[in-house]
Amino acid sequence: MNVEILISFALATSALAISPGPDNIYVLVQSITHGKMYGLATVFGLIAGCIVHTTLLAFGVSAVIKANDNVFFGIKILGAIYLLYLAYKVFKADTHLDLDAESVPKKSLKGLFVQGFFMNVLNPKVTIFFLAFFPGFLFSDTMSTVIQFYVLGGIFMLVSFIIFSIIALLASQIKIYTLMHKNSGVVFKWLQIIVFIGIAVFILL
Repeated sequence: MNVEILISFALATSALAISPGPDNIYVLVQSITHGKMYGLATVFGLIAGCIVHTTLLAFGVSAVIKANDNVFFGIKILGAIYLLYLAYKVFKADTHLDLDAESVPKKSLKGLFVQGFFMNVLNPKVTIFFLAFFPGFLFSDTMSTVIQFYVLGGIFMLVSFIIFSIIALLASQIKIYTLMHKNSGVVFKWLQIIVFIGIAVFILL
């Protein structure tokens, strides 16, 4: 088992979770609008959805790996290309962070959990991202690939849960910081670009 690969995966996941995206922005807005508990309920729903994607990936890609090594290598190449495409999309995107919370309707804690869950599960972009991200970080030649994907999924969920929860708990301070530092959007934009390119390169090494 290659522990260095697992550490690299955890660091990459941390950088992705910190970088502004639809999920953590949604958590942030819910916390700002309705309170920390509502942000945390959203976090639990989003993370629960990751279990479904991890399971689909573990059993689907594992079967491909067992069938043909060349096909698996092709998946890694396509994954790297997709990550580079995401970096390009971020590069072309606006740097403005929209934290306007006035139009966000209030839901119950259960409603936010369910909404977060289905936001994740029904988003095909999450499935594609998992397919692009995870295979490049398989860390053992002897362990079952199904188990390896579940280990990676567990690390991804744990790291994302911790960082998203911190975002929910510190929502007010984060909003004040972004308002005071107008260039924060530019910093986060380039962080995302560097992370996506870095992961793509790592996958191909």
